[in-house]
Amino acid sequence: MDRRSFLTTSALSASMLGLTTGAACAAPPTPAPNRSGVLTGADVLAAENWRPITGRRIGVVTNPTGVLGSMQHVVDAMHAGGDVDVVAVFGPEHGFRGTSQAGGSEGDYADPRTGLPVYDAYGADADKLAGMFRKAGVEQVVFDIADVGVRFYTYIWSMYIAMQAAAKVGASFLVLDRPNPIGGTQVAGPQLDPRFASGVGLLPIVLQHGMTVGELARMFAREHLPGTPEPEVVKVQRWHGRSPGTGLPWIPPSPNMPTPDTAMVYPGTGLFEGTTWSEGRGTTRPFEIIGAPGVDWRWADELNAAGIPGVRFRETYFVPTFSKHTGVTCGGVQIYRDGEIDSILVAVTMIVTARKLYPFAWREDGMIDKLFGSDRLRTMVDAGADVREIVGSWQDELAEFRRRREAYLLYS
Repeated sequence: MDRRSFLTTSALSASMLGLTTGAACAAPPTPAPNRSGVLTGADVLAAENWRPITGRRIGVVTNPTGVLGSMQHVVDAMHAGGDVDVVAVFGPEHGFRGTSQAGGSEGDYADPRTGLPVYDAYGADADKLAGMFRKAGVEQVVFDIADVGVRFYTYIWSMYIAMQAAAKVGASFLVLDRPNPIGGTQVAGPQLDPRFASGVGLLPIVLQHGMTVGELARMFAREHLPGTPEPEVVKVQRWHGRSPGTGLPWIPPSPNMPTPDTAMVYPGTGLFEGTTWSEGRGTTRPFEIIGAPGVDWRWADELNAAGIPGVRFRETYFVPTFSKHTGVTCGGVQIYRDGEIDSILVAVTMIVTARKLYPFAWREDGMIDKLFGSDRLRTMVDAGADVREIVGSWQDELAEFRRRREAYLLYS
């Protein structure tokens, strides 16, 4: 049974049991206090009984991370309260309810819990998404998704396309902001070369941008959507020092982002998706476990000898249950960190060392250039450049981006 059929069947089963949409929504769960102290934009808006968005037809772009401190999803809460006219939900990569793996989505369906129409927005360009907004009669778009602070994570590009689409139909745009889970002070990596724009990077920002989705929305509007109103942002409250340690419960923003530790290494180890080596999909620690058939203890020994601050490597062996090298024994490393690390430096060191010790290859589809944002990593590694030379090659553009982003920051 496919995901759309499963979700539709779930709705039918609920109806047969007497759990109709109206009955299910009649008694929403009592909100619990947010014990972390941090209030997301969604919590702030809910505390106002959603008044800023009442009286308009609302379309919500969200996924499973769009929850309140009570752990109730914002769409469920808006719909159950009856004061907000939610007319449709728009699902990004992995879908509104998050059932799909990388590169997939849930299709169009009626949500079993609320009965609301869910549109598959993943892969839609601005014109196609604008058509969905028109069909649903959307007057205001609300975006509420937890990003992980990395350029090639697709949710920020879903937001940008939704901003374009909203402008096309004359709808206002509101971001319910959330903390950057890997912190908002560390900014690292190269800036995207526009010649390499793709679905994993549409605009020239650096690989680890250190911004929230609300801050990025402000940047996108001013720099790339001239003449359109700047989006409203409901700010996070009590997020001090732009810290990665928010105390908020971790909700996996995608199936292979199971823990905060995964997110902390992802800006670097996500680059292994552009290689023939396993990035750990099909294991319990994706992006923390990296390897390939034939890799042995020498890689961990060499990496530990490099003395990268804040990180250690453990020799490990694993058999992926899906994705690359399914059912094949791989050798590699598991990454252990102590606090914030420069995960892009870590990944470049891993790639350079792997190429020196073993047969190492890039994927033939050019994915590494899309992920990195240029062909620089691939050509420099293939030419035998060392880690210091590679990392040094983007320091000027990184400094320029740090200066540029200052105008858009909302939190100190």
